[in-house]
Amino acid sequence: MPKTEAELFAFLADLGIEVSTLRHPPLFTVADSQVLRGEIAGGHTKNLFLKDRKDNFFLVSVDEEAVVDLKQIHQIIGAAGRVSFGKPEMLMELLGVVPGAVTVFGLINDTQLRVKVVLDQELMRHAVINAHPLTNEATTSIAAADLVKFVEATGHDAVILKVTA
Repeated sequence: MPKTEAELFAFLADLGIEVSTLRHPPLFTVADSQVLRGEIAGGHTKNLFLKDRKDNFFLVSVDEEAVVDLKQIHQIIGAAGRVSFGKPEMLMELLGVVPGAVTVFGLINDTQLRVKVVLDQELMRHAVINAHPLTNEATTSIAAADLVKFVEATGHDAVILKVTA
């Protein structure tokens, strides 16, 4: 079973990571979430769950305004050829979330370390980063350094690359 939001917050607390969370109606797209601008400071994420032809999976987290060239990104992230979006079933199996709630916090559920995470260099320039806490009915703010600490605590490498143009 995927971890719950409460289990995520307990994991973060055990790491000494302080976060703040704002509840809101379900948000499914970046456009939906932009109604909250001004209420929540910091960088807001857009998350891409991708797979390559060898069934390697990637979670690419970029700033909400970022433009990502899906025809070229495989060269940057080290995929075996071009990538496509991962199927919802694999998203649930690996990250424990549904489409519309894709989040870097889903790495807590990837205990087999099957997903390579890539944090965009531009996103990581923000002091605070905002992401869904395993549900699209809330947004959690976390310091950029603490996000890296979280990723590494899940056993993943916090790969920071210039993904966007």
